[in-house]
Amino acid sequence: MTKRRTKVYGPEIGKRFVCFIDDLNMPKREEYGAQPPLELVRQFMDHKGWYERKSKEKPFNKIEDMVILSAMGPPGGGRAEITLRLQRHFNILTFTDLQNEAIRTIYTAIGDAFFSPFSQEVKDCMAPLIECQLEIYDVVLNGPLKPTPSKQHYLFNLRDISRIY
Repeated sequence: MTKRRTKVYGPEIGKRFVCFIDDLNMPKREEYGAQPPLELVRQFMDHKGWYERKSKEKPFNKIEDMVILSAMGPPGGGRAEITLRLQRHFNILTFTDLQNEAIRTIYTAIGDAFFSPFSQEVKDCMAPLIECQLEIYDVVLNGPLKPTPSKQHYLFNLRDISRIY
């Protein structure tokens, strides 16, 4: 960011600054339910800037030509819900998880292509293999291994099953 005018900052003239915040809903709630990092994001979205803490006068610094883009997972497993005061500033895009039937169809098509040169005996093992894969995926996804801020390595998705498969 460059200084444009007194107490006004931004990228070079004619450009826009994109700030991407991953896992927007990961900050842990305080005792009273507040999430200070998210309140700073909301302050920018409401007022287009922040107060400078280093100065005794605490002047307000305006930020121009900045866009905030974020991503987050569904609440649960260490992820909190974000406040409606912050949520109102975003356009929200969501997707639903695949149903077991859709996953079964995808892996059947992949398996048919991969196992086509093999004997019929091997091809017949594909359906039980896919069912076993779906059971493992369901147990791991809905079981005790949910990600938390202290155990982020518990992230798991269908791509991990594909590697095993």
